[in-house]
Amino acid sequence: MKIRELYLKNFGKFSDEKIVLKDGINLFYGENESGKTTVHTFIKSMLFGLERGRGRASVNDTFSLYEPWENPNYYSGTLRFESGGKHFCLERTFDKYSKSASLICEDDGEEFSLVHGDLEMILGGLDASTYENTIAIGQMKVEPNQTLAAELQNFATNYYSTGNSDIDLDGALNLLNKKKKEVEKDIRVLLQEKQQKRYEIEQEAAYVWRDIHKTEDELDELEKKIEAAKEKQEEQESMPCSKWRIHPSFIAVMLLALIIVFLVFSAPWNYMITIVIALAEGLFVWNRLKDGKKIPQEELVAEAKEALAKLLGQKERMQAEMKEKQIQYGNLQERLSELEEAGDDYKSQTQKKNALELATEQLLLLSKDVHQELSVELNRKASSILSEITGGKYSMLLIDEKLKMQLYTGEKKIGIEQVSRGTIEQIYFALRMAASEILFEEEYPVILDDTFVFYDDARLENTLRWLVKNKKQVLLFTCQKREGEILKRLK
Repeated sequence: MKIRELYLKNFGKFSDEKIVLKDGINLFYGENESGKTTVHTFIKSMLFGLERGRGRASVNDTFSLYEPWENPNYYSGTLRFESGGKHFCLERTFDKYSKSASLICEDDGEEFSLVHGDLEMILGGLDASTYENTIAIGQMKVEPNQTLAAELQNFATNYYSTGNSDIDLDGALNLLNKKKKEVEKDIRVLLQEKQQKRYEIEQEAAYVWRDIHKTEDELDELEKKIEAAKEKQEEQESMPCSKWRIHPSFIAVMLLALIIVFLVFSAPWNYMITIVIALAEGLFVWNRLKDGKKIPQEELVAEAKEALAKLLGQKERMQAEMKEKQIQYGNLQERLSELEEAGDDYKSQTQKKNALELATEQLLLLSKDVHQELSVELNRKASSILSEITGGKYSMLLIDEKLKMQLYTGEKKIGIEQVSRGTIEQIYFALRMAASEILFEEEYPVILDDTFVFYDDARLENTLRWLVKNKKQVLLFTCQKREGEILKRLK
């Protein structure tokens, strides 16, 4: 990619400012507050957009800092660039009332959609984070942040494992983790459903078990009633059956008793006693005759048999009911046993979880291996750049996966905190340039905003030589004259 033209229609202090860029080093020289950082910010805003902050954050955000000094409602600009052999025109309006963006290929007139990510596609996946951590160095911001480490690790696994840097390892790991959480949620739901079913079955089994014991107790009581009914039937059947309600001999005895009493006692007591006894015997005979009318002996036996039959029928029904309860209880126990075994759904979800864990584990193992490959490549490139810009003083830079760096002098390793500020900035510069060569298939312009403040003249000249030799387009912003003087001397 190469930037061909910047048109700051209304951006910061600039209005209708057009800047044409060429290959090689484009030097922007100016004193402080001349607008160098404004142009730098304009490029980033055109490529990645410019959002207004909310609340208190909006007071000093980038949007507010670079609002046009004149005509703030016409906050806009145009950037023309070349990528993949084609020429594009990117226009943006930043103000809150008419915010818009358009991207057109000037070779064939094709219009692209920024909303659907066409610009990111054309830029080969370059985003604001990698832009700021590699090819664009702002004032006093030469040290990249940890997002560069994550980007390098992601790129390493994607590229070295598949040969395709478009595959997103972090995205894949995040997706696997998301899927794993979904499966774990499904497993928890299945376990909760199983627990609920177990609780319901156990409750039902407890009710059935109590019914069984209650029925057993009722059968015991019923058995006692049946035994009593059998004894009563036997008594009724063993009682003598007579056709006489009062036997004649019994009446003769009663008459004889009256005669004896009448003869034994003297008058008038014999009459009185005889009358009393006669009345008593008459009452007895009357009651006897009444009892005899109630139930004949055959009926008593029949009633005893009927009562026993009812009790036996009730016993049979209760035994059948208890048998059903016992079968029901057995079935409930079988269902509980089946619940102890993993169901097909649970097995399926568990297999999915295991597969996702295995995939994650393999990706992480692969990532570890390929990160080692990336580390070797990154160290080689960064060391080569550092050696060239330091005049061979430091020829080996050791960078770990967290971007912690050490210099190797050939005899020992030393931490970068032990060297001068100028050397530290050269180390970070070498890291950024090496990372950009690894991360990007297409070469992007290098944008440097007062980056070489701490460089001595010799190392600055070496760095400019390296840029001329290795980069197709460089935008160099500086408030010092020595960059221009060195470049003129280098012709």
